Amino acid sequence: MGKMFIPFPSGLLPGIFLERPNRFIIICQLQSGEIVTAHLADSGRLKELLLPGKKVYLKNVNDPNRKTNYSAVIVEREDGNGWVSINTMLPNKLAELAIKERFFPSLEEWEYVRSEFKKGGSRWDLLLEHKSGKKMVVEVKGASLLMNGSGFFPDAVTERGAKHVRELGQIAKEDGWASTLMFVAQREDIVNLYPAKHIDPNFAEAMKEAKQNGVNMIGCRCAVSVNGIEIIDTIPVGVEI
Repeated sequence: MGKMFIPFPSGLLPGIFLERPNRFIIICQLQSGEIVTAHLADSGRLKELLLPGKKVYLKNVNDPNRKTNYSAVIVEREDGNGWVSINTMLPNKLAELAIKERFFPSLEEWEYVRSEFKKGGSRWDLLLEHKSGKKMVVEVKGASLLMNGSGFFPDAVTERGAKHVRELGQIAKEDGWASTLMFVAQREDIVNLYPAKHIDPNFAEAMKEAKQNGVNMIGCRCAVSVNGIEIIDTIPVGVEI
């Protein structure tokens, strides 16, 4: 099995998180003392992670069309013993790598066909196909919320997410179709994963219904460093804790 690793750009800049004026912007202080604005590609609350004084790493982006010259890459874990990836673009790329490497036992016999597949009223992250001709849609969720040693999703209410999960249940019941809900934990200390009923009871209920309707639910966790992010093993996904 190949390495399911996505490198970060070299030359990441260490800084300290100061504040988050809106969902997609954070203010940080670089080691030089300069205060900079960075784009954040994670619209979740992240309130347990983005605390003033926490270490972050930013990448420099030279794009004249962008308002900011920096993007947030990783933030220090709550315990200070590691890092959490805060780029929501990465879980889909990691999921694709994992499927191509036959990493998940339940997806070993499925071939990757394409990303961004439209079916019904939604766009799905991945489309797979079985040699029998059966097709599967895969919805990928990146998880970063840790509480009492377990991972949870979502960290903010997501009506769209709950709608998608319910649609997965409908697809699972269609002839010639299957569906998978995959969670990619963007930190190494998440060893199992559950819906965050205390944050979004509707999403938790949608997951329970989807499981009853035959949706395959799988998860994996990643090692994160300043060099990159790598899938290291699978983790169990439950519908209630």
